[in-house]
This record gives sequence, structure tokens and C-alpha cells, in this order.
Amino acid sequence: MKRLLLAVVAVLVLAAVAAGAWLFLSLERPYRGYTEPEQFVEIPQGSGSAAMGRRLEDAGVVRSALAFRLAVWMRGVGHRLQAGEYRFDEPLSATAVVERIARGDVYLLTITFREGLTIRQMSEVFESRGFGPAAEFVKAAGNASLIEDVDPAAPNLEGYLFPDTYSLPRRATASQLVERMVAGFRKALTPDIAEAAEARGFSVRELVTLASLIEKETAKPEERELVAAVYSNRLRIGMGMQADPTIIYALELLGQYDGNLTRQNMRVDHPYNTYRYAGLPPGPIAAPGRASLQAAVNPADVPYLFFVSRNDGSHIFSTTYDEHRRHVQEWQVRFFQERRNREGH
Repeated sequence: MKRLLLAVVAVLVLAAVAAGAWLFLSLERPYRGYTEPEQFVEIPQGSGSAAMGRRLEDAGVVRSALAFRLAVWMRGVGHRLQAGEYRFDEPLSATAVVERIARGDVYLLTITFREGLTIRQMSEVFESRGFGPAAEFVKAAGNASLIEDVDPAAPNLEGYLFPDTYSLPRRATASQLVERMVAGFRKALTPDIAEAAEARGFSVRELVTLASLIEKETAKPEERELVAAVYSNRLRIGMGMQADPTIIYALELLGQYDGNLTRQNMRVDHPYNTYRYAGLPPGPIAAPGRASLQAAVNPADVPYLFFVSRNDGSHIFSTTYDEHRRHVQEWQVRFFQERRNREGH
């Protein structure tokens, strides 16, 4: 009887060891059953652990659907498993796979749009990041209905696609991205900015248009409110904006901009030529960031009417035309003459 009891105990111990080994093999030993460098698995919304397990087993990510379900049960995370696309590129245990899905580490691509880009330039970034053809982005950016409640006159979303870094699934469409960018703009248009714009007599379209000029004219944070003051002062006295970026924008719309701005270009007859037509241009010429929106409604309290580039990204400001002419002579004419001399021309 004693020997029988010992034999039973031995069998139970061996069974426990075997079960433990099987459990370790199933749940804790890294596994990779796919041969490609990486494997993507889409977990649809509403999937249960059984359906997830089958998908992962079919993709070669886990040894078996049963192992996945056991790992879910052992970790107690069945209620936390999240839908989305997951990327796998190394052997992982079933437990590690479960933990990744419970954390929601879905695979996302990032795309960054810097401040001051036009729809066309954004479309080129969209294509270069592999999300799709530039034409798809341009088409999606033509959906002005996304902004018609704040700008009924908008023919497209120029100026309303907020510059930022966005994280997106691989299969995200241009329309989905554009909707998020418009949502980003709405978030940036805070109540205090909207109220300040209204107090200054600006519509949202005028606010964004002015902010886009500020964005294109300077990248220096300390200059934004000064540039805003120049344009606000000009608007107040009925003086033309005379902003080179608006001419460049007009030429781009006409398909005539080659990277150089000539005297002949300055005479182009186009509504966006602010040398020919007073006041703000018909609409935004680029996507302003939050700082430029803020500067548009909070210009510096200075009398400046002019500014000229120092050729290093900064500008020098002046109140009178005589001052401005001297600054142009010093920072533009002389600069280019000296450069030509150095180049031997």
C-alpha cells in the first residue's frame, strides 16, 4: 500500500512537472512562426479573446489560440484587450503578446506638418511619408464643409489644417487625417483668441489670414507680435499689406512660381497680390500655428509700419519710410552687392 501511494505521488509529481513544462512552453517561451521580417495583425473592434487568439495563431505570432487564451486568463486582462493593428518583428511569449495588446500598443505612423505650409506642400509631405498620393490629400483638403460653421466663405481648408505631429494607422485615409487636422485647428482657436479677434473686428477668416501672413514672414518667436503690429497698423490707416509671401502664393496658384521673386512678378494682377490690392488678401496663404494666431490678436504696441530682413532670419523694424529705405540699403542692397563681389561678379 505504501509503495502504491508513493507511485501515485510520483505520477502526480511527474504530471505536475509535465503540466508546468507545457504551461511554460505555451505561455512563457518566445515563439515566432512567421518568416517575414515583420508581421501585422489587425484586431477588429469587439473581438473576444478566442477570435484574437485565432488571428494571432494564423499569423504565426503565438503557438496556439489556446495558449493566448490561457495567458489572458492567467494575467486577468480579458477586459483590457484593445482593438487595432499590431506589429510583431521578434519572438514573443504568449504572455508578452497579451500584455502588448492589453496596453494597446497599436502600430502607428507619425507625420509632421510644420507651421507655414500650404495645402499643396502638405500633400507632398503626405505622399513622402507613404500614406498615399498627394492628389488624395489635396482632394480631402477641398472639403470646406468641415469648417463652414466658422468660415462659410472658405473654398477649401487652406489655413485650417493645423500644423502638428499626428500618429495614424498605416491605412489611414487622407480624409481621416484632414478631419483630425481641422479638429486641431478648432482646439487651437481657443475662446480667448476668438473673443479677442471679435473685439478687433476680425472674422475667423480674417484672423487666420492675418496669422498666416505673420507665420510666413517670421519664424522668430520674439518677432511675431512686431510683425502683427506692422500689419495691424497698416490695416488701421488703409495702407497695403505689401507682403511678398502673398505674391508667391498667387504665383503658386497660377503655376508660375519658380523659386524666384522678380520685379515683374510683383506686378501680377491677382487678388492675392497685396502690392496691388489693399487690405488683407482674400484668404489664408498657409497654415498658421497657435503662436501666430495669438500674435494676430495681440500685436505689440509699437508704431512700426515697415520691416526688412537682416538675411539671417531676423528683421529690423521702422516707423517711417525714410528709415525703412535706409534699412533696405543697409541690409538688402549692400548685402547683395557684397555677396556678388565675394563671388567675383
